[in-house]
Order: sequence, then structure tokens, then C-alpha cells
Amino acid sequence: MKVLVYSAREFDVSYLETANKKRHKLIFTEDALSSETAIKAVGFAAISIMSSDNASDIVIEKLEAFGVKYITLRSVGYDNVNLNTAKRLKLKVANVPEYSPYAIAEHAVSLLLALNRKLIVSNSRVKQFNFDINNLIGFDLNNKTVGIMGTGKIGSVFTKIMHGFGCKLLAFDIEKNQNLIDDFNVEYVSLKTLCKTSDILSLHVPLNTETYHLINKELLDLMKVHVVIINTARGAVIKTIDIIKALENKSIAALGMDVYEHEKSLFFRDLSLNIPKDDILIKLNALPNVLITGHHAFLTEEALTNIAETTIYNLDCWSKNSETENELTSL
Repeated sequence: MKVLVYSAREFDVSYLETANKKRHKLIFTEDALSSETAIKAVGFAAISIMSSDNASDIVIEKLEAFGVKYITLRSVGYDNVNLNTAKRLKLKVANVPEYSPYAIAEHAVSLLLALNRKLIVSNSRVKQFNFDINNLIGFDLNNKTVGIMGTGKIGSVFTKIMHGFGCKLLAFDIEKNQNLIDDFNVEYVSLKTLCKTSDILSLHVPLNTETYHLINKELLDLMKVHVVIINTARGAVIKTIDIIKALENKSIAALGMDVYEHEKSLFFRDLSLNIPKDDILIKLNALPNVLITGHHAFLTEEALTNIAETTIYNLDCWSKNSETENELTSL
């Protein structure tokens, strides 16, 4: 099968080629999928995209007109794909439902530790041979109350890690995970109770109509002034302008984020010579109690291997005219 791989980056090309073993003809482009770049898919039976690509209804209509029949995502999330339009036009769409919950959960813990123990500031001082340790005070994680918003695969791994630190664990989800209750003494509470009670709040929910701007002024006003919020889920789960005000007003303590509400036109690119005119991101970046990474929580050898292998597996199934269990459209 001839496949155009959009948003191809140096870090994932080699993994895809290794998994492919020359079974499919993979053509790589660094361009993201958009209404303008959809024309590149002419002559391709399938495309592969990331969660940052634009597969809206207009784009999918163009892809179908250009002869594309299959879309395989190199991600878990698929909120960037209009599945209804794909289904109507009989395009098959599949994702990678699980690649490494450990990668994301461990990155969330890394953000928390770096923020709490002021590691970035400390290292910056030491590089200048400044060994002053004033204003580097953190807190013990032991006995702190950690709120986990979403206890799916990633949230469950994060829960287990925080249990190892000796934390009291609260959770909010539409479905309770009995294993977490039995093995790690997790207590499921209401959303408001989670926000009121947590010293640390980590987000692990998908982005949908119910979770869009879930963390907003109303919930932020309930939180402790020393709360640390970690987001490795989706940027739009947080209403960014509200959390900036909370940080500026010192009504919350810190924010660690691997995702950003308006990241689609920014992340995965080197914009150091053309700084984006994004006042919100610039303001976030300027805050000393905010730590941002560029959506690379998934970037481990294990995760990239699993993403590549599942992507090629989806293509293998389609090339044999069979369904893959990872399909998001039931035709």
C-alpha cells in the first residue's frame, strides 16, 4: 500500500521504517495535514497523521476526492478527526489505542518533581556557578493528597507511582477502577471535592465536549493556594486564560504542562527564529512557576516502537481487506 506519512519527524521515521520492513511504500513529509496540504495525498491509498494534524470535515472530503481510503493515526487521541464525515464517505480510520501509559505517567511525575524541587532554576544557577540555594524550597510528596482526574490506563499508572511516594490518593472518573481501590486505597470523590482537597492535581482525561475547559475559573477558585496542577492529557482540558489569572493572583501554586490549548500551529516545529505571536503562550512561558514541555511525554523508545508497530499493523489489515480492532469507524 502506498502511504503518505504527514507530520513526519526525525524521531519517528526510523521506527516506522523498522516496523514496516518494506511491506508498504511509505513516503514521509514534515508538512502537517491541512486543507492546503491535503493535495499531497493524491495517488496515495492511505495516510498517517498525528494528533496535531487537521482532519476536519473539509479536509476529509478533499482526501476522499483525491482517492484516499484509509487514515491511520499515530496517537491515541482522535479529537482532530471528523469521524462522522469519514464514516459517511466510507474512509476507514484507526488509531493506536495504547502505546505506553508508562511514558505519559512518568513524564507527569517528572514535571511534578521538577516544579516542586525547582530543578530548572537550580540547574540554571549551577551552570553559572551560582550555588545559592535560597528560594529553592519544595515539599515532601509523602502524605500529600494527590487528585487523579481520569483513571484509565495512564491515570492508573500515575496512581501506582504516587502510591510509591506515600501519597493519599483521590480520584474522579465516570467509572471506578476497583483494582485501584483494593490495591492502592484510592478514594473516588466528586469533581468539586477533588479540586477542593488535592495538594497535587494530575489530569488524565480525553478531550471531548464534557472535558473541554473542564478546569476553569469555577474549579480553580475551589483549589488550595498551594496546589500544583499537572496536565499531560489535552491542552483544551484547561481554560488557559483562567489558569493564567489564577497563577498571577497566586491562588494556585504551579502548573506543569506537556500540552497547550493552542498548540496545533506551534508544537513539533522549531520557531526559535520566528517567535510566534501568541500572547497567551508568551505569558505562560514568562511565569516562573510554570514548566512547559512541547508535547513529548510519549517520546520513549518503547512508546515509539509500539506506535510504529500498531500503525503498520493497521495498514497490514487494510491491505488484506480485513478490519483492524483499532478502527474508529464502523462501516
